[in-house]
Amino acid sequence: MLILAVTTVILVLAFIFSMLGLGGAMLYIPVFHWFGYDFKSVAIPTGLLLNGITALSAAIYYLRSKMVDVKGSIPLIVSSFIGAPVGAYFTKLVPTRTLILLFAIAMVFAGGRMLLTSGQADKEKMMSFKIRAALMAIGGFLIGFIAGLLGVGGGFLFVPMMIAMGYATKRAAATSAFVVIFSSFSGFAGHIAEGHFNWPLMIATSIAVIVASQIGAKVMKEKMKARWIKQMFGIVLLGVAVKLLLKLYL
Repeated sequence: MLILAVTTVILVLAFIFSMLGLGGAMLYIPVFHWFGYDFKSVAIPTGLLLNGITALSAAIYYLRSKMVDVKGSIPLIVSSFIGAPVGAYFTKLVPTRTLILLFAIAMVFAGGRMLLTSGQADKEKMMSFKIRAALMAIGGFLIGFIAGLLGVGGGFLFVPMMIAMGYATKRAAATSAFVVIFSSFSGFAGHIAEGHFNWPLMIATSIAVIVASQIGAKVMKEKMKARWIKQMFGIVLLGVAVKLLLKLYL
């Protein structure tokens, strides 16, 4: 019954996060912990695996639908990979409490901006490839650095950044799903040696996220309006900011 309950929750979350171009580890991991699974040996590695599967399953649908900017995403993939270990190194040198506070404030600003601009027309105004690639490289490194420094997934920052650079909302979410694949499985690989996996849980929830993410990707492409995606994304950003602040002060 426990596996059924947690799988049902993961199913719903995967449906939502696949529409936003996210893997979902930011909630998968706490959910496993809330249901009583060990945080380090089960929740983190399983959450990272599901994060990658959710993104991969959704990205396959988006790639087939030609919604992903594959060429434009390469600088983002490479730079975020470089930034993550650098951020992890600086964890020992920088006051994490201060950084979490600043990070949460930035997320409140980004989430509020997404909500306030959700009613605006969603038109794609792409920059030149060279300028876009340079901004992607810089932004990707900073997001990877933040992710490595704070131990959080950086996927939820890719979409606001790409929208600010001129991407249409749906194209930004689809491209983000593609980018998240690489960082998710890289993080999971780092935990393989440490994880004492719960195979029944892993198999059941993996099936759930594959099914849910395919449905979520289809719904996003065919049914969702750009403003709804921005509103959902804004709520997610504000929710994560609140979660970080509660962890900081409680």
